Amino acid sequence: MRVISRLVFVCAVYFSALLCAADRPNIVLLMGDDHGWDETGYNGHPYLKTPVLDEMARTGLRLDRFYSGGSSCSPTRATIITGRHHHRAGTFSPGWSTRPEEIGIARLLRDAGYATGHFGKWHLGPVKAASPTNPGALGFDEWHSHDNFFELDPHLSRNGAPPQVVKGESSAIVIADAVAFIDKAKRAGKPFFVVVWFGSPHEPYQALPADLALYDQLPANFGNKEVQLTSNETGKNTRRRQRDVLRERFAEITAMDRAIGTLRTHLRGAGMRDNTLVWYCGDNGTPPEAVATVPFRAQKGSIYEGGIRVPGLIEWPAKIPRPRATDVNAVTTDMLPTLCALVGAPLPRRPLDGINLGPLLEGKMTARPEPICFWETPVARAPGAQPYIDPELQKGTSHHAKLGPDGTPTRNFQNFRHPAVRPEDFAGSRAIVDNRFKLVLDAGSRRGGEASRELFDLRADPAEKNNIIAAHPAEAERLAARLRAWQQSVLESLTGADYR
Repeated sequence: MRVISRLVFVCAVYFSALLCAADRPNIVLLMGDDHGWDETGYNGHPYLKTPVLDEMARTGLRLDRFYSGGSSCSPTRATIITGRHHHRAGTFSPGWSTRPEEIGIARLLRDAGYATGHFGKWHLGPVKAASPTNPGALGFDEWHSHDNFFELDPHLSRNGAPPQVVKGESSAIVIADAVAFIDKAKRAGKPFFVVVWFGSPHEPYQALPADLALYDQLPANFGNKEVQLTSNETGKNTRRRQRDVLRERFAEITAMDRAIGTLRTHLRGAGMRDNTLVWYCGDNGTPPEAVATVPFRAQKGSIYEGGIRVPGLIEWPAKIPRPRATDVNAVTTDMLPTLCALVGAPLPRRPLDGINLGPLLEGKMTARPEPICFWETPVARAPGAQPYIDPELQKGTSHHAKLGPDGTPTRNFQNFRHPAVRPEDFAGSRAIVDNRFKLVLDAGSRRGGEASRELFDLRADPAEKNNIIAAHPAEAERLAARLRAWQQSVLESLTGADYR
């Protein structure tokens, strides 16, 4: 009798899990590398052709005030994986790894029964098998990934093996990987969580002839200046006419857009389109060599809007059946708590910086309940700090066109212990964005040794042209106090307190 009862219980749990799996959405996170807010047709670009993203904007949820959690690539990727500001794990800048103790969204969804796969750029540590911060260590069942960015014919590592050259256009390659993984998960009867982080449109630029031909007729007066970027031929810096550079960049964006279309078409054909949540965004603002149509202040690397405002789109026909646009502020740290809420997965017991956007998806959120904080700090490590991870384990293996300072085509990573919070650790460019106002500290010039302080009304002045701090001193003080308290929490995390 006990055996029969046990069998009945096991079967009940099994079939309950199957029913839950059928109700839960499949999830695909897509991200362009250095893809700025203005570089889409739906946001009004005069020349770029992005028909797929434009269709998603017309049929899904358009996030008009979507932010990257960092102003550059590794930091933003850390915010997506952890739901936390990147400083909490010491991911200060590109090439700074995350830490092995971080609890990632892939691990949480895998524990909830999802098949988890990562394809494309990783940049949170080496992708090799020995790395304690490779995609597998952070919860992905499978990965076909690169340490950093890549162009045509990329070097990719499959599940930590030595990288191999894969011939073809890079966005098409990583989408093909994603499609194969999705089909495998479907055959296994499991919901899937797929992350595709494209290598495009990060410089140096390479594109197929057919895509380049789309931009042969850019106006002669468009981009009529010289810019600096990496040479595909030498791997070193070179200077070229911006118009020629943008022709190649636009071609990469169009190829990435087409690859996203391939994925959407496959989901439809496989009968999975309705209950698959597809979320697209960029990882930071437009880089310096590509700034031509940016309507905001500054560029990649800055906490002004031009460095952190990015394209944001969510498509989920089963739950977002009619097109909508929202001006509610949202950020990449929101992805983890939102997805956990959708699938019923518990949140990590540690400070998170994102919020659950479920009410926004349902059309019930009209204002963000918590402000968003940004911080780019020059204090990357304290004097004499010890490496957090063995430097040998931090050495990259996948080649790209850009040569490093030592002349090699690979990138190594770093992360350091920070045992105590010091007064000087609070320095750096930082900002806090509320529903209307944005306070920016230390991003501009200093006068008489004092930190710069700027307050902007983003609703009236999205280009951040008018500093209105003199007219709203109480608002500035309120936001400054909130920002300082948040910094204290982040620095306590940086000491490793969350892991104890």
